[in-house]
Amino acid sequence: MSKVAFIGLGVMGFPMAGHLARAGHDIVVYNRSASVAAKWVQTFGGRSAPTPREAAEERDFVFACVGNDDDLRSVTLGDNGAFAGLRQGALFVDHTTASANVARELGGEARGRSCAFIDAPVSGGQAGAENGQLTVMCGGESDQFSQVKPVIEAYARSCQLMGPVGAGQLTKMVNQICIAGLVQALSEGLRFAELAGLDPNLVVEVISKGAAQSWQMEYRHGTMIARKFDFGFAVDWMRKDLAICLDEARRNGASLPVTALVDQFYSEIQTKGGRRLDTSSLITRL
Repeated sequence: MSKVAFIGLGVMGFPMAGHLARAGHDIVVYNRSASVAAKWVQTFGGRSAPTPREAAEERDFVFACVGNDDDLRSVTLGDNGAFAGLRQGALFVDHTTASANVARELGGEARGRSCAFIDAPVSGGQAGAENGQLTVMCGGESDQFSQVKPVIEAYARSCQLMGPVGAGQLTKMVNQICIAGLVQALSEGLRFAELAGLDPNLVVEVISKGAAQSWQMEYRHGTMIARKFDFGFAVDWMRKDLAICLDEARRNGASLPVTALVDQFYSEIQTKGGRRLDTSSLITRL
C-alpha cells in the first residue's frame, strides 16, 4: 500500500479518494472547503491537510481532481502548492479535465523538481466515480504509468497510457467531441419520434439493438423523454470542456463544425437558466 494525497473532493474526487482509502492506502486529503475534507475524513478515515503543500509532503503519489486550468495551477504552484511539498521521485496524477497545454506546463515543472507528472482525465461521470468504474486516459512516461496504474485501478475499469504528457487530455477532448454529437443526435431522434406519434421508449428499445446504440441512448433516453435533468454532468462543465476542444482544434487545424454548433446550443441552454442541468437537456431546445 502507498502513501497517497488527494486534492479536490468534489462530486468526482470525493468517491475516488474513498476508493483509494478502501483499498488500504494511507490517505491525506485537501479540499478548498475544509468542511468537505472533514466530512471525507469522517466517512473514510485518513486525515486532512490545511494546504496542498502539506497534503503532498512525504507522499508517494499525489492525485488532483479540480475544475479547470486555473484551479489546477492554484493547487500545484506557489509556496502552498502541492509541487512545493513533493519529495524527489514522487508522482503527481491530475484527473482534472484541462488543456493539454497546462499538462505540458506542469509536466515540465514536475521534471524540474525531479518528480513525475501524468495527466489522467476520466470519463464515466459521478456514477462511474462512485461505482469505481471510470475510464482513465493517461499521458506520461511508461515506467511511471506502470507504477501508478495499480493505484488508479481502485476506481477504474479501464486505465490506458495514450502517449507523452498531454496525450491524456487530448484523448479526453476526443471523448467530449464524440459525446456532443451523440447527445444532439439522440435529442433530435427522440423529438422526431414524439412528433411522429411514435412511442419513443419503444423506438429506443428497437433501435438500441442495432447500429444506433450508444451509452447516451442506453442511460439517458428515459430521462430525456421524461424531461428530467437535475443530475449528471452539468452544461457549464460541458461548455468548459468544449471550449478546450475548440481551442485545441484552432491550434492543430482540426475542423469541428458539429462540436462548434452543439457548443452554441449549450450556450442557449445556459441563457435559459440551465447551467447546472445534465448535458442531455439539449432536447429542451427542440
